[in-house]
Amino acid sequence: MSFTEEKQKFLAMSSEEKRKFFKGQVVTLDQIQTWNEFWKNNKSDISTTTEEVEHVDDKLSNKISLWQGDITSLEIDAIVNAANSSLLGGGGVDGAIHRAAGPTLKKECATLGGCQVGDAKITGGYKLPAKYVIHTVGPQGEKPEKLQECYESCLSLVKENNLRSVAFPCISTGVYGYPQKPAAKVALATVKKFLLENNDSIDRIIFCVFLQEDKNIYLEMLQKYFGVN
Repeated sequence: MSFTEEKQKFLAMSSEEKRKFFKGQVVTLDQIQTWNEFWKNNKSDISTTTEEVEHVDDKLSNKISLWQGDITSLEIDAIVNAANSSLLGGGGVDGAIHRAAGPTLKKECATLGGCQVGDAKITGGYKLPAKYVIHTVGPQGEKPEKLQECYESCLSLVKENNLRSVAFPCISTGVYGYPQKPAAKVALATVKKFLLENNDSIDRIIFCVFLQEDKNIYLEMLQKYFGVN
């Protein structure tokens, strides 16, 4: 079976059918609190940010989530892969996504001609709970404009493909060496700008973190960019 046939086979499946192919525990969108819900339920336990807070209304804060766990387990429209320029798999999040999706993901990626830093390309999700994978190549080191392009390119693909939910890992903060807090600032500022301009085109944008250190950074920075009254 060609990758195009297998891609369509998986895209045509119901969520219940597709879950049989994923070995781990699937996490659905309704199991993940919005930032508005999370803040109201946990604000007494969250350290107050030292940054000036930019308050937003509930409509905006309900579009955002912070979730700690395995991005491959998310049953949503798309997950973002922090890929390398070959798009043929690697370590970290990249390797985990390729392993969970199965070998046909690599076959489709091999037809895309690689990817430039700051750009993004979309493929099927195959055996992943997510319908699609959006692959983006982050910069090596602290290059805010290129990291911003990564998030913008991914969000453009989300909008172009009429996807309603997407999850981002921490792009470039691993072996690519981008400092974690500056990277979170770029991610949140870029996503906020997109939501202000395209609020009705998406239901949820999830910041998926794995390390507790990253979670603590996002808890502080989410207060700044998506302050809830």
